[in-house]
Amino acid sequence: MCSHYKPVTHINQLRNIFGLGPLTTIGKPDMWPGYEGLFIRSHPHADVGDEAVPAREAVTGHWGLIPHWSKDGKVKGTFNARSETIAEKPTFRDAWRKAQRCIIPAMSVFEPDWRSGKAVPAEVSRADGEPMGVAGIWSAWRSPTGWVESYTMLTVNADDHPLFKLLHKPQDEKRMVVILNPDSYETWLKGTQSDIAPLIRQCPAEVLELKSAVN
Repeated sequence: MCSHYKPVTHINQLRNIFGLGPLTTIGKPDMWPGYEGLFIRSHPHADVGDEAVPAREAVTGHWGLIPHWSKDGKVKGTFNARSETIAEKPTFRDAWRKAQRCIIPAMSVFEPDWRSGKAVPAEVSRADGEPMGVAGIWSAWRSPTGWVESYTMLTVNADDHPLFKLLHKPQDEKRMVVILNPDSYETWLKGTQSDIAPLIRQCPAEVLELKSAVN
């Protein structure tokens, strides 16, 4: 489970790696649940045939998905969604069914390393230093003052992952966010359920680097 990440804050990286048009905001340098961050989705008018319309758009949203049927917009624990139950849980199933998929640009994610007997922050990033695209879904909730966009990150079991199995309390299930290959971004955003099924998996350990004060 990820409750802290460093977003991509360089505009050129966001535009070049994630295929975005002009940007007016890049969000906060550190992200925690409830913060406003960037997520990327297919542009709603990308298929109209206008070359001036980019294929994707960056949207500022609440990290912690607010379902469209929420009465007050107050949610807890919706910053991650278990891939095994995302199609069933009331909070997530409508966005999942409607294929409201997104990509969260991140430089790294943080998890607690308990190997010393106490929680020590551990940072996981790509070994090559490039940004990561984390798989997610988004929703829009109509508040009394207007629409509120929100998003969540998908996770998978990581009990046997060479890096993530080292993190969290020994008795807890190990989870990790779904990190997409750059060449699968378009499939994630626009593919069918059958197309995206192979993408919901552990990221190979050799692609990642773990930095922790625990040796």
